[in-house]
Amino acid sequence: MAVANAYSDGMDLQTTPSSSVATPRRIERLVAGQATSDGAGVKLTRVLTQDLQRRLDPFLMLDAFGSDKPGDYIAGFPDHPHRGFETVTYMLAGRMRHRDSAGNEGLLQGGGVQWMTAGSGVIHSELPEQAEGLMEGFQLWLNLPAKDKMNPPWYRDLQSTELPEWHADGVTARVIAGASHGVTGAVQREGTAVLYLDLHLDAGVVFDQPLPAEHNAFVYVYRGSAEIDGQAVPPQRMAILANQGDGVRITAAAQGTRALLIAGRPLKEPIAQYGPFVMNTQQEIFQAVEDFRAGRLA
Repeated sequence: MAVANAYSDGMDLQTTPSSSVATPRRIERLVAGQATSDGAGVKLTRVLTQDLQRRLDPFLMLDAFGSDKPGDYIAGFPDHPHRGFETVTYMLAGRMRHRDSAGNEGLLQGGGVQWMTAGSGVIHSELPEQAEGLMEGFQLWLNLPAKDKMNPPWYRDLQSTELPEWHADGVTARVIAGASHGVTGAVQREGTAVLYLDLHLDAGVVFDQPLPAEHNAFVYVYRGSAEIDGQAVPPQRMAILANQGDGVRITAAAQGTRALLIAGRPLKEPIAQYGPFVMNTQQEIFQAVEDFRAGRLA
């Protein structure tokens, strides 16, 4: 059902207080994502694909996964390397164990976040700790500035109770990174100034979030549907926001909406990628592969 028809019962719309968005951004493009598999056969949808990396700089990839069929996820992601960027895994449901070559280990559970800076290089695994039930969540790849790509690896587990939230009538905004309505998120990044919100909006609620015009931004609707500046966003769609306006205005549909709002400052640096290595030049990629084969990653 189109969002434009969701209010035919005359429900009153609610707007988030202290709104400071005067000129909302419009939708530049809607993206459906591509069904694929990764790791040892985990089925997922690649929402932010490699061809969008320039447009959505500093973001490199967004995967959405969700299944209650163990065969779709049970093999997980055995040992594999990364260098030159950060991975942000946000679990809605399920249990996943992280181990890496830098000596970190943690259990990622429903509502929690795993933030890993691969930096100069790390080998890690992410394996389910359940034999049945729903496994659902997202993994975002966030690029690092050239000056930080060879920093030592870093890792942090954040349980659901550790994520700050902003609440208003009909709104819960989980602030994973950045800040929203005076609430500072769990993680801050100076180079990319990333904003990562998980929005839970009741029926008809209007949520405003200011955004710097130069920051690239997108919204991924994963429950219900929504409307952004008068245009409908169906479920399981990513709306790339135009870089005009002072923020985004999201209106929840009649059944309510859950969506990710992600934005960040573009690095405007060259991107060279070979699988799990993301650097600035091909020579740096060759070096990353050589270091991995020689066992020189952390």
